[in-house]
Amino acid sequence: MPSHQKYMQRCLELAGLGMGHVSPNPMVGAIIVHNDRIIGEGYHRQYGQAHAEVNAINDALSKHPSAAELLTGATLYVSLEPCAHYGKTPPCADLIIKHRIPRVIVGCRDPFHAVDGKGIEKLKAAGVEVILGELEQECLHLNRRFFTRVLQHRPYIILKWAQTKDGFFAPEEGSQFWITGTEAKQLVHKWRSEEDAVLVGKNTVLADNPQLSTRNWPGRSPKRVVIDRRLELPESMNVFDNSVETMIFNEVKTDFIGKNKYIALEDFNYFVPQYILYQLYLQDVQSVIIEGGATTLKSFIDAGLWDEARVFTGDKILNKGLQAPFIKGVMAFQSAIGSDTLNIYHKEN
Repeated sequence: MPSHQKYMQRCLELAGLGMGHVSPNPMVGAIIVHNDRIIGEGYHRQYGQAHAEVNAINDALSKHPSAAELLTGATLYVSLEPCAHYGKTPPCADLIIKHRIPRVIVGCRDPFHAVDGKGIEKLKAAGVEVILGELEQECLHLNRRFFTRVLQHRPYIILKWAQTKDGFFAPEEGSQFWITGTEAKQLVHKWRSEEDAVLVGKNTVLADNPQLSTRNWPGRSPKRVVIDRRLELPESMNVFDNSVETMIFNEVKTDFIGKNKYIALEDFNYFVPQYILYQLYLQDVQSVIIEGGATTLKSFIDAGLWDEARVFTGDKILNKGLQAPFIKGVMAFQSAIGSDTLNIYHKEN
């Protein structure tokens, strides 16, 4: 692997450590290389805190007494364009210039309007050599949630469901029926820790009384989103336990009760997925994993509002019941998870 790719791959590995902690910011990793040796590395650890470039420079300064001199002959690799504006932290481009780092290798541009090429322009204007586009597709994929929110003004949507070997989603009466094993369940809890919110419909809450938490995986639980048009769910259900912020979309009322936010939509007959996603976008929700039920999943599929689908197929047979959703997408991944099969699809552009 050429050295640029090797070092950018390390940036991507570091950036991924911020998963579940930096939203609605992007995940970013940075390393500083001097004479083919990494002298500092860092990543964006927490929303509102220091960016990757700051942490990498500080890491170099803390490890090497002669870091100030080393930086003047070093190359900084970063998976996303350095910022050039004052937000919650000062501009990273200014810090790079201050330490006289002569060369910066950037994975991809940042489309956020306050950056969008301005960081690269500022570096070049100061005499810094900038090379753009190293492992660009990998860098774009890592921050697909961030780019979707910035460019499409909606959260990144992941559909998730389990189906029986003969293609059914649940028994005809919609009762609780576990299709997958413990390994799949643990993986789903890991996924929840990586996304901003998890969304379900009323019937799923009634059938499963889910907590929608990460109790089988170390990590923070996501916000919960429930669609309950007429507010028919009993307040004793687990989703109303006030353990995390929960948004209940309905046509009856708008009210805040503890961590439960009741949000009334003007029209529940048309464009419900669109209205919900826009409200989530306004509240800085960058990604949503939709876990059911079948009607809720179908409404987002029919609206074309999905980016990724993660489908478990178990070894159980139902013979009859609710048909699993159908999607047209590109298979990106297949794996055995315990006794189940996981297929991941990406929506065709």
